[in-house]
This record gives sequence, structure tokens and C-alpha cells, in this order.
Amino acid sequence: MKNTIFIFFLLFISAASAQDVVSGTVMNAANDVEIENVHIVNLNQVKGAVTDENGEFKLQATVNDTLYFSYLGFRSIRVRVTNDWLKYGNVKVKMTELGFALENIDVTANNLTGYLEIDAKNIPIYDNYRYSISGLNSGYEGGDGSPSAVTKTLRTLSNPADLVYNIFGNRPRQMRKLRKMKEDDNIRSLLRNKFDRETLMALLQVNKAEIDEILNNCSYSEDFMNTANDLQILDAISSCYEEYKVLKKN
Repeated sequence: MKNTIFIFFLLFISAASAQDVVSGTVMNAANDVEIENVHIVNLNQVKGAVTDENGEFKLQATVNDTLYFSYLGFRSIRVRVTNDWLKYGNVKVKMTELGFALENIDVTANNLTGYLEIDAKNIPIYDNYRYSISGLNSGYEGGDGSPSAVTKTLRTLSNPADLVYNIFGNRPRQMRKLRKMKEDDNIRSLLRNKFDRETLMALLQVNKAEIDEILNNCSYSEDFMNTANDLQILDAISSCYEEYKVLKKN
């Protein structure tokens, strides 16, 4: 009798586990062609997956989880997991291509003379400095070499209330996702090739202005904020949040 109950329990656990995975096929809405290498992120569980050569994917999810689909040149979409999806299995998700209007770009070349000493002086240099403080995870980027940069960094550290408390303090659940995001290889791969902050905004439930505010208050330079990819932004926010928790605890 005990063995029967144990076997029934194992079957029940297996059935429940099987329902925690959704599968689907991502297609181009214009021609129903399967799309390879589409990134799918479960915004609730912070899990990621990528479609194979047939546009198919499997991802851990439960009812009411939101899946975020992202692919270069296509409009990102969100799809809610339903009971029917879990019950009937594979579904078709169609993505719409974006139209891009290319603008004229003025390219200014550096006129080289062939003499290293002269040409080296004509190369643009960005004076962005980072300041490391013992006991914290990483340094702070002051933005320039002026004395005010150091003062700004130290002032930010000395007063935890100034360290974007209104963002970190009011969104503890979203910020706790940072570690999961960094540990998921599929999410890191997605963010490494993106610069639009869309996936970060969806996962952390913040807007672009709030991301810029976080980085600015953590003393990252404007050059970094404008040129970094989304993975670098993720690591910067995560580092800043870990330092915020240290300061808050002390």
C-alpha cells in the first residue's frame, strides 16, 4: 500500500512538473516562415530560451506568466501563458517586421599626417574616470577628471538617501531579479546584442528615464550610458544595487 502511494505521488509530481513547461513556434506574421534565434524571456520567473532552426522553443512557465519575445528587426511582443496553452501544448506566435528609415549620417574623418606624435594628439580622448572604494564591489565612474567628479562620487556614497533610494527602495522585488538575470545565459546573450533597453525595462518594470537616473546617480558617465550595450547596463545596475544594499545595511 505504501509503495502504491509513493508511486502515485511520483506520478503526480512528474505531471505537475510537465505542466511547468510551455512550447511554441515563432513565425514571421507576413509569410508564416519560422524564425530562428528569437529570444524568449519569462518576465515572472526570469528564465530565457532561444528558438531553434525550426522556430521552436520550450520554456519553464506557469499560468499567467508573461513571455517576452525579442528579435532584431521585429517588433517585440508579450504573450500571457494560459491554461489552454499548458493543456494543448505547442502554439504559434507571430512577430511583425519593423520598417526602418535610414537617415543621412555625416562622417567626419581624422586627417592623419603620418607622424605618430602629431596624429596621436588629434585622436579624440574621453576623460572618464572611475574611482574604487575599498569594501565595495567595483569603482564609480566620475565622468571626467575634474575635482567635482570625485566630490560627486564621494557625496553619493556618503548619503545613502541620494543613492536612487526612490528607485531601489520602492522596487525590491524587481531589483532582486538582477541576480537571476545575470545567471541566465540566454538572457545575457540577448542583452549582449541589444542597445534599446527594452528587455531591461520589461524585466525590471522601469522606464528608460529611471534607468538613466540609476546610472547617473551611481556616477556612470554620459558616454557609458549612451554607448553601452544592455548587458553592460545590466551589470552596471546590478553592481550599483549591491553597493546600495551594503550602504543601507551599514
